[in-house]
Formats: sequence, structure tokens, C-alpha cells
Amino acid sequence: MTLSPPIFNDTIAAIATAPGEAGLAVLRVSGPRALAVADACFVGRSPLADVGSHTLHHGWVVWPSTEPALERRRLDEAVAGVFRAPRSYTREDVVELSCHGGGVAARRVLAALLAAGARLARPGEFTLRAYLGGRLDLTQAEAVADLIHAETDAAGDLALAQLAGGLSRRIGTLADRLMDCVAEVEARVDFAEDVGGVEVPPHVVAAIERTRADLATLLEGSEYARAVRDGVRVTIAGRPNAGKSSLFNALLGESRAIVTDVAGTTRDRVSERLELDGVWLVLSDTAGLRASDDPIERMGVQRATESLEAAGLVLWVVDGSQSLAPEDLEFHEQHHGRRVLWVLNKSDLGVSAEAVLLSLRTTEDITCVRVSALTGDGLVSLREAIVTALGGARGGLLGQVSNPRHAEALERAARLLAQASVAAGSRAPGEIVALELRESLAAFGEVTGTHMGDELLDRIFSRFCIGK
Repeated sequence: MTLSPPIFNDTIAAIATAPGEAGLAVLRVSGPRALAVADACFVGRSPLADVGSHTLHHGWVVWPSTEPALERRRLDEAVAGVFRAPRSYTREDVVELSCHGGGVAARRVLAALLAAGARLARPGEFTLRAYLGGRLDLTQAEAVADLIHAETDAAGDLALAQLAGGLSRRIGTLADRLMDCVAEVEARVDFAEDVGGVEVPPHVVAAIERTRADLATLLEGSEYARAVRDGVRVTIAGRPNAGKSSLFNALLGESRAIVTDVAGTTRDRVSERLELDGVWLVLSDTAGLRASDDPIERMGVQRATESLEAAGLVLWVVDGSQSLAPEDLEFHEQHHGRRVLWVLNKSDLGVSAEAVLLSLRTTEDITCVRVSALTGDGLVSLREAIVTALGGARGGLLGQVSNPRHAEALERAARLLAQASVAAGSRAPGEIVALELRESLAAFGEVTGTHMGDELLDRIFSRFCIGK
């Protein structure tokens, strides 16, 4: 996508609603000739070029032609909404035509708009124009796509808070404080003889450290916010006959996986989606991990291993009524440091494995939950443990960092701030501190869009749907 300046020379059009049978379809036209293009296709009581902004008008969509309006072929009945610049979504003249839904009407109306001189909009181009026109910053523009793709109420609320500018304001406050620090540090460098040296004064050191602490607070909830936005792959793994399939069914609340007393029943990965506290989990039941001469079972074990490696969270299931096996301890050694919950299943038969796990927990951070997939005992605790493992116990979601691109840039800004804080505290020359602060400010700008290249903008807006 080649970016144009904030004031565009061409006019774009697209269907803004999803395809399929529906009561209405909405088509959007934006650009300097939006009213002229619409008037070439829309016949109402008055030309749209003569009506006021934020008004609705009933009429008919016709094929653009030099023939008298009454003699042109009618394509559909419609209502035209007029939004004049700059009081529109794109800050350009915008016309929205609401016609009948279905595959035929909207397609014919769009063809007429294109024949009248509009160009088919690219994915996300309306929102791109809103961003380049200054109506939205980049975090708000990306929130539009997040809202469209949201699949839970929590994800929708998170996107709406970002669209309303919650994250932008928090970042803006930090950036303003840093800008004041940069200005003072650079002034001291430029006028060292007048101020008595280039060292960073204590109150600036304190401001840098306060900004770093506030940024750390902002990033605290990002892990769970990203889980709400994108979902998480959760793999149920363990040795054969530990009750993995029974646990899978119990969490889903239905008999989805086959359960028998025969070890090795599960030969392939079975996955289902489950919403938990606003997060979509892709829950996978896998084959028991063990060496086998059966070629089919070996394939199942291989797929289980692949699922385990790709998981954002692993539920390692053991038969809690039996002692831990060497394979369980081997798993612990191989996956140390990963996000793992140990599930001691079959608690209705008593617990033998917990003593070994408790001995491990004296020196390492291990979370284990006792459950009975048969009776349902402990499932509430397991669900709570899953939410906690994803970071859900760290407060509210609104204003949190949910976009991985934002998180990467802000984490980089945090590292640069830490370096600036160390340099300033050790009385390093102001030039060094100013350099770290300016790079941190640039990282903030990548989030809000004040420092942004065309290639990255292309990638961001390409994930939008056409018409938005």
C-alpha cells in the first residue's frame, strides 16, 4: 500500500458490512469527490451536494449515466447518510448508503459507485485515512481491528477502552514527562558553562526512575490482556491412563474425547475451544507420552509432543493416587521455566504423588491442583489456577497493553529507561542519558504512531477487513 498525504486526491468506496443474507448492507464512500460520486448514483429529493452534514435521505440507487434520472435503471432502494469533512470518520467527506442486504443489492450498488469514479478501498483504508488525518492515533486505529475481531465481552471491552484513548493517555503522560527530562538534560549539555556541568540533576534522575516504575506498572497486566485479545493454546499432557481425556471432557462439560480404562486409548490430538474468564482457550487432549512399538501410537505421541511445545500453558496430568513416575520428573526437568500447572487427578482415590511434588516446591515455583475428573471435585480451583497462570489475578483489564506490537515496543522502552536511570544515577555525561531517553521516546512513538514507517503501517492495516 502506497501511503498518501493526510489530504487524499482520490475517492474510495467499499461494502462495510459482512457478506451474506441480512436485512441491510452498508456501503461507504470517502474522499474529495464522495458527494459527487454518490450523486451520480443516488436519486433522492435533493442532490446530496446540497444537503447538510449528518443527515439521512431516502432515495434510489441508479446506474450512473448522462440520461435523465427517471430513465436510468434502478439498482436498489437506499438511505444515504451524509457526513461532511472534518466531522466524519476519515475527516473527509463521507457518504454511507444503506441498501438491502444479500449478495446482489450491495454488489450492484458498489459497481455503480466504482463506475461513477470511486476506487475500491484497500483493507483498512478508511481507518488508515482516519489515522493519517489525525482523527485517531495508531493505538486507537488498531483497537478498531481488535474490536471487529473480538470474540468475548472481555476482549470487546478491552478494545473499546483502547479505542476511547485509555492506553494513549497513559503513554502520553509518560512521554510528556520524558520529553521534559530530555529538554532539561540537553539544555544542560548545551549550556554546561552556565549551569555548572553536564551531570543530570537529582530531580531529573527521580523523574526518570518514576517514569520507569510507572511503565513497569503499565506492563504488569499485559500478559493477561494479550491472552484476552488473542486466546491461548492449552495442552493437556501426561503419561497414559492419567485421566487426561476425562479431565478434557470435565473442563468442557461434555463427552468430547473417548474415555476407557485401557491405557493409550487416545491416539490423536483432540481440540476444542473453551471460554474462561473472558479468554478463549484452545484446549487440546493429547496421547499419553511413553515409548511404544505401535506405529500409530508413536504418531500420536509425536503430535502430543508438538502440541506441548506450541502450548502457551501446559496442564501436566498425573494419577495423583499413584507415586510419581520417572517420566513425570523427566518432564519437570525438560520444561523447567515454562508455564505449567501440575494436575493431580483421581483425588477421589486418595493422593500419593503430592508428597513428591511438595518436596520439589520447597525450592522451585510449582503450582499443583488436586482434582477428580470423575466427581468434578477441584475443577473450580483448577479453572482459577488457569486464570492465575495466565496473569488474570493482576487487576482490571481496561487501559492495559494487549497488542503484542505495543508490548514489544514498551518493553524495549523500559530497558532503555533502565539504562538511562543507571547512567544518570552514576553521574554519566548528559549526552549519554539524553540518547537513551530519546530512544525510549521513539519506542513510545512506535506505539502511538508518531514514529512510524510506511512498511509497518502497511502490515498493521492489512489485517483490517475491506470497508473499515
